Amino acid sequence: MHLVIITGMSGAGKTVALKTMEDIGYYCADNVPIELIPNFVELIERSGTHNAAIGVDIRSGGSERLAKLAHVLDVLRDSDTECTTLFLDADDKVLLKRFKETRRAHPLALSGHIEDGIARERKSLEWLKNRADYVIDSSGMKTRNLRTQLELIFTRGKAYKNLYLNIMSFGYKYGLPEDADIVIDVRFLPNPFYVDELKAKTGLDDEVRAYVLRGEESDVFVSKLNDLLDFLIPKYIDEGKNQLVIAFGCTGGKHRSVTIAETVYAHLKENADYGINVEHRDITRQ
Repeated sequence: MHLVIITGMSGAGKTVALKTMEDIGYYCADNVPIELIPNFVELIERSGTHNAAIGVDIRSGGSERLAKLAHVLDVLRDSDTECTTLFLDADDKVLLKRFKETRRAHPLALSGHIEDGIARERKSLEWLKNRADYVIDSSGMKTRNLRTQLELIFTRGKAYKNLYLNIMSFGYKYGLPEDADIVIDVRFLPNPFYVDELKAKTGLDDEVRAYVLRGEESDVFVSKLNDLLDFLIPKYIDEGKNQLVIAFGCTGGKHRSVTIAETVYAHLKENADYGINVEHRDITRQ
């Protein structure tokens, strides 16, 4: 039997994760008391179910009872049960925004201040994050992106590194992306904006891509860029970075930056053992 313990920070996506696991064939239960997990597993095994997922968080009995999970995990891993721990995390500012948008009360916000609850929870769960088999930072993820990462891990059987890479295109005239870790200016490339038949198109169109990537200069740039990222990304993974945003900018964010973002995405996605997504921030702006 394969058991997945889904845990992490409140507001980081545990509900989405449980729903995804259910959709891919896992029997799911949320907020199971720590002491009852071994009994739950035994009952599930007797029923003939091969895959199950349990949601466990700070609501399962507070930090003191949650600490007992370490012993439960040891017991499960000494048994015939294949046990995997998934920890969902997100930046404090993102968690705060999510709680405010949903108007939910944080389970540890005893004083009514969400920030205090987040800080208490993070401190209580630090040991569990360090022990987890997989850590997914959902800060910059949409629901579909999180589902994709879970499917990558649990249905495709693919080795997964705890990194989520977001490749972004943007237009300098609309400002730099605040969350970008690496920004690369591609305004030196041929600009389709000044070609009448290409002006209204975007870097998602073949004609625009061919125009931007024409010539030896573009070939050399893309080759060196791919080599650089092939070198850097494993270094970030080794350093323990959970999320990386690489942004490519041109003037308006519709042609050159989109083309390069899509080109890099296609190159990295081919053999990626980490989560990867591409988005175009300004592609629909006029």
